[in-house]
Amino acid sequence: MAKEECITQWNKTGDTSTLRNRKICLTSEKTLQAPSTSLSKDKHSHTAGHLSEDDTQSSNGAQFSTRGNLSKDPPCRVLLMLLVGLSFSTRLYKITEPPHVCWDETHFGKMGSYYINRTFFFDVHPPLGKMLIGLAGYMTGYDGSFPFIKPGDTYDHHNYWGMRGFCAVLGSCLPIFAYLIVLELSQSQTAALITATLLIFDTGSITISQYILLDPILLFFIMAAVLSMVKFNQQRYRPFAASWWLWLVLTGVNLAGALGVKFVGLFVILLVGLNTIWDLWRILGDLSLSLVEIAKHFLARVVGLILFPLFLYVTIFAIHFVVLNKSGPGDGFFSSAFQSRLIGNNLHNASMPEYLAFGSTITIKNLRIAGGYLHSHWHLYPEGVGSKQQQVTAYLHKDYNNLWLVHRPDENESQSGTPDLVRHGDIIRLEHVETTRNLHSHLHEAPLTKKHFQVTGYGINGTGDKNDLWQVEVCGGRKGDLVKVLRSKVRFLHRATGCVLYSSGKTLPKWGWEQVEVTCSPYLKETPSSQWNIEDHINPSLPNISLSVLKPHFLEILLESHIVMIRGNSGLKPKDNEMNSKPWHWPVNYQGLRFSGVNDTEYRVYLLGNPVVWWINLASLGLYPIMAAVAAIALKRGFSLSQKRIEHSHVLMREGGLLLLAWLLHYAPFYTMGRILYYHHYFPAMLFSSMLTGITFDILLKSTDLLIRRPYCDWLQRLGQMVLLFSILYSFYLFHPLSYGMKGPLAHEPGSAMAGLKWMDSWEF
Repeated sequence: MAKEECITQWNKTGDTSTLRNRKICLTSEKTLQAPSTSLSKDKHSHTAGHLSEDDTQSSNGAQFSTRGNLSKDPPCRVLLMLLVGLSFSTRLYKITEPPHVCWDETHFGKMGSYYINRTFFFDVHPPLGKMLIGLAGYMTGYDGSFPFIKPGDTYDHHNYWGMRGFCAVLGSCLPIFAYLIVLELSQSQTAALITATLLIFDTGSITISQYILLDPILLFFIMAAVLSMVKFNQQRYRPFAASWWLWLVLTGVNLAGALGVKFVGLFVILLVGLNTIWDLWRILGDLSLSLVEIAKHFLARVVGLILFPLFLYVTIFAIHFVVLNKSGPGDGFFSSAFQSRLIGNNLHNASMPEYLAFGSTITIKNLRIAGGYLHSHWHLYPEGVGSKQQQVTAYLHKDYNNLWLVHRPDENESQSGTPDLVRHGDIIRLEHVETTRNLHSHLHEAPLTKKHFQVTGYGINGTGDKNDLWQVEVCGGRKGDLVKVLRSKVRFLHRATGCVLYSSGKTLPKWGWEQVEVTCSPYLKETPSSQWNIEDHINPSLPNISLSVLKPHFLEILLESHIVMIRGNSGLKPKDNEMNSKPWHWPVNYQGLRFSGVNDTEYRVYLLGNPVVWWINLASLGLYPIMAAVAAIALKRGFSLSQKRIEHSHVLMREGGLLLLAWLLHYAPFYTMGRILYYHHYFPAMLFSSMLTGITFDILLKSTDLLIRRPYCDWLQRLGQMVLLFSILYSFYLFHPLSYGMKGPLAHEPGSAMAGLKWMDSWEF
């Protein structure tokens, strides 16, 4: 039969997903046997990525399956171009509006500026996303001068569209990637089209792609990694060919990209890892392969999916540290040695007295990562929080209120020309330079860590009591050892109570300016939280030494930066009156996020998924297990099924199961997280649920012939597809103002663009 006749009959049946219809075009439903050399001659041959156990073939390239690649047919190219046009147009439309900072643009736009200005900063996420935002801004003429102080600040003459446009372009690729993934998995144009339609016309996916955020960059790498993985699976019958290596390497590149943007990229790494383990297990069971060939497969995956991505990930940080070489607002989160490498930091190429002495002015830094500098200020502890004395905290930034004077306990400083040096075991009194109060502790309980004692500022102009005395201990030292600046780990033992000065790492409420709690711990075990070092040291009477010898090696700063990021991420707790969401809210579209505007005069943008799209996805999550269970039972019991029905069952269980696993991996872990969570954390999982919906609803509609005979089942199938498409398009028409912005009356007021559309009380547009 000619190719044209084949395509015509395919389109008449309306079923492009089954081997039964392909059988008309090809010679056999079964797997053909062919020499491996024929693969290079037939450029149009394509292999199936997923076969049943009975269809398992040799992995040495001598055999191949006849499942065709529909995307290579001319109608697919036209459809793909249409989807590309729709996806890019919906994301790039009104990309410059509103012309002011929206939501987290204040963070990530500012961080992009830091890269352009080469200013060091701290963030809880790896650097790749911010680096790309900064690069996009630089390439499109942004000079890094906009301050990004708070949401609502107008951009004025600053060139911000390049950074937004970059994120929107990456977000535009997501429906296309989803279309290609579902097409490869199911070999069904209908399933792929349903998936792409769901994502193109989802208001949430549009909104999350249009602003200077990490989310579209993260989602791009996640989807690119899954697409590369699926494409690599399709090459399993051409091992070690150029295309096989290409998709293996691309999978590794995108895994490094996903992890380099956010740590939640670990979830897609886990997905690819489980797929790889299953693939290697299949190869191990192929008795036609020698142990040497199996070892080659294993090593190729180790190199392509572990070593190469790890190299790229480390390279991202190497570039990060080279570019950000100037001192900035993130210095205080890192160790003194780390700071000494930053141009403009007071420790960079600095010199200061080597040994601590009485009469010195110093700053004291906790050795716990992000433990902060010992700090005080004029504010008092509030009523009911221990004794109402002056607050003592740990502050993560350099500040004049971090300065302390080292005094003898008896007030009498040395009158000789050279000050006396402080040694292990000496008793000292620390006076806060700004407020002249002494570092003090007593038996009142600490504000947050109730088993510890409160630390305060007490007295005035150096006058206090016996609770102001502390004994200096050099960790690992002996009596008489000198205290070295920066290099000695020091503990401060309170003489009156026997407790030790401690940074708990807990964030104080607003009365404590959200700084870190400082306590006096009765538990004397040496930990970084109870260890401190002297960072700044000012004493004109002592000779200075250069600190250049303290600069750390690359691996040291790489390890330290990861410890800081991980601890910073786990420390993101909800603040007072701050709105956050719970994981069970997300699949039901319970509550969105306000990106911009709160009243009828402001430009309002609200992140909320298209309700029809999200509730269809929710329905498919409930429907899929039922359909998969029925299919599994039918196959297990040996029911008399057509070849088409068998193929549908395998697609539903294998490919659908893969997507369900991906959804679970990107959703379930959030139930275990103690950090603050937001609605946008669900979007990676939402992509996988949309792809699962495409396959589930496609097979559901094609199963209408179980209920009624032809041609009525074909009519019902077409009707179902049209109802689904119309519902998605019409709901997008109703809710599109949420993405593209609106002014005027609010939803509950007459004349609003969203009048009557607040279907859930928890929606806040």
